Amino acid sequence: MAKTPEELAKERYDRIMAAINLQEPDRLPLAGVGGDIVPAYYGISQHEFCYDYDKAVKAVEKFIKDFPCDWPFAASISGLDGRVFCMAFADTPDIAFNTTFITGPMHDVLGDKYYRYPGREISADASPQFIGGVFMDPSEYDQLIENPVKFIAETILPRACKNLATPKQMMATMVKFGIEITRFGALMGQIGAISAQLGYPSIGIGGAYAPLDIIGDFLRGPENTLLDIRRYPDKVKRACEAMVEPIVNYGLEAKKYGINLIFIPLHLNEYLSPKLYNEFYWPGLKEVILRLVNEGMKVFVFFEGRHDAHLETILELPKGWGVAYFEKTDIIKATKLLKGHTCIMGGIPISLVVGGTPEKIHEHIKNLAEQVKPGGGFILAPSVGTAPKDTPLENIAALYEAVEKYA
Repeated sequence: MAKTPEELAKERYDRIMAAINLQEPDRLPLAGVGGDIVPAYYGISQHEFCYDYDKAVKAVEKFIKDFPCDWPFAASISGLDGRVFCMAFADTPDIAFNTTFITGPMHDVLGDKYYRYPGREISADASPQFIGGVFMDPSEYDQLIENPVKFIAETILPRACKNLATPKQMMATMVKFGIEITRFGALMGQIGAISAQLGYPSIGIGGAYAPLDIIGDFLRGPENTLLDIRRYPDKVKRACEAMVEPIVNYGLEAKKYGINLIFIPLHLNEYLSPKLYNEFYWPGLKEVILRLVNEGMKVFVFFEGRHDAHLETILELPKGWGVAYFEKTDIIKATKLLKGHTCIMGGIPISLVVGGTPEKIHEHIKNLAEQVKPGGGFILAPSVGTAPKDTPLENIAALYEAVEKYA
């Protein structure tokens, strides 16, 4: 007899939560792929997926129905990281919470220079792009240190967003921005309802950030930030310390929505030597994580790139603090080091899903499961959750089949 959506959702939820809580579930949970393949599978352009919410909902519904997994990354509409806006609104965390991701329509309203969206700055079939930028002079570190929220809201955003350049523009833009936030919230409610009907659990995710990445991504640009830590080391450290409080402040807002999982993507981590990482990057990130964990939250960190050189630092966090999602890090090495301390996520190279064969995918999942399943605390996931539009559908199907068979 087929399981009801409620039964399926509970089964999947229990499986994911067991892994996060360092237990061994009935089988390894799988976080599925999303990204460019979702609109392509439905037959619409990236522009339509980003701007036509009715079509976007239908595209997500078709994909997560035809390619079932435990935790569907496909159940989201394209939006790019908006943590600089979270910082600007950190004194009003209810607003900050809703600016974690900036959608195409929000981008149009703001007129920002951080992103490129299909059908706007790039072709209708191109993927949304985060390009960042340099919007702060090194002479302004003292202002950032003194009051990060005020400085970002009053100085950085008017430079980065053409529609916030004057007080008059700002008033009109914020009204329009609020309308788009409301529209997007309604959209996510629709997707949540559809996901529930298809037997997916409700796992809300909030957001936070590594302080040095705020500087690198939104204020000074990566290259300048790497130079700043050598030219102005004390000011960079003090700026990171000053940003911890507002980051935690908006991160904790998720609790009001019943969300206790906070997502932090890392960017500059792989570009720093262990010495520089431990001196400039890890202290701020560690403090943010500890503050959130002490408030009863779990933290979900995407260790982008290669994090092998910094793995030992994760052991400084309390047992069961959250999820370490690895992209290019040696997953077996990470598992051996962190087993019983940290839930580990990853293990499936996106290159295998894109360029492999069903046979190779089955072989990889079988071998991986044999090594990481015993003892629990592991979530299978592609190394990057976004799959290109030309990803072979038979490979996606093979991935899910292999997990059911071997995991």
